Amino acid sequence: MSMSSHISELQKKHEELSQRVELIQRRPGSDDLEIASMKKEKLRLKEQITRLKN
Repeated sequence: MSMSSHISELQKKHEELSQRVELIQRRPGSDDLEIASMKKEKLRLKEQITRLKN
């Protein structure tokens, strides 16, 4: 896997996770722990993308 395709895959995962977070937050009675966990994963992905780009 090339570096650019790896970065693209990470960006895709980040975007999908972002959409899931938004969807879950709109539901009544959403699980705050689940949302926090997904946000941490989003941050981890973003940091990894940034590291790979530099």
